[in-house]
Amino acid sequence: MSALPENSFDLAICDPPYGAATSAKWNYESDKKINGFGGNWKLNNEEWDLLTGNDIFKSTHQWLTQLKRLVKPTGSIWLHATYHNSGFVNVLCQLLGLEIINEVTWYKRNAFPNLSARRLTASHETILWVHTGGEKQRKYNFNYDVVKRAKFDGDNMKEADKQLRTVWDIPNNKSKDELSFGTHPTQKPLRVSERLLMISGIKGGKLLVPFAGSGTEMIAGMKYGMQSVGFEMNEEYFELAKERLLFEESKIKSQLFV
Repeated sequence: MSALPENSFDLAICDPPYGAATSAKWNYESDKKINGFGGNWKLNNEEWDLLTGNDIFKSTHQWLTQLKRLVKPTGSIWLHATYHNSGFVNVLCQLLGLEIINEVTWYKRNAFPNLSARRLTASHETILWVHTGGEKQRKYNFNYDVVKRAKFDGDNMKEADKQLRTVWDIPNNKSKDELSFGTHPTQKPLRVSERLLMISGIKGGKLLVPFAGSGTEMIAGMKYGMQSVGFEMNEEYFELAKERLLFEESKIKSQLFV
């Protein structure tokens, strides 16, 4: 991302590794050691998620610094998080001068049950809405009227013509199309990204997806009418995202000529 010119994106959606698979001791530039976020337990053991507390903090600092440089003052950054990494993200946003507009709780009605019987079932994730302008330059785009009028299928917490609140009721299941080319272990439903685009997307603008995974956020951007730039280091997931994007592109083109 360092090669991209500054202020070149209108929106960024970030779903980074949470560090959920491990929880090593954390002693970032300090003699004091504290437990990492989440306890010492395994989630999916993907290599990209096997990060220590130091790794998460340093990595998050690097990509958040780039996002501040790349996203315009009129743009927004959406950050997915859980309790494993949300503390790091919140602190670093403040250190870097990124103002948190809202903290959204995504309630997952059909969350996967906890099999260890040693924890409460994790039935929500956090999504932070952030902008780069700081408290003195709140120029970020907000499609307020569109969002207020909207009624979302399956969301029992949002009525038409009512303001959208910070608790979202979005089932975690994916459609057949979303899974037809394969799956990613932390793949989000398309309707989550579609809602983010509805709130702060700019038609004809540019979307940045630093952790593309299976391409869900880029597909949402394509459907909304934004140009997308994504990064994915895992070759398997890169190919999965590529297939999904090509399929979605062909669907959009076919609809144009009906």
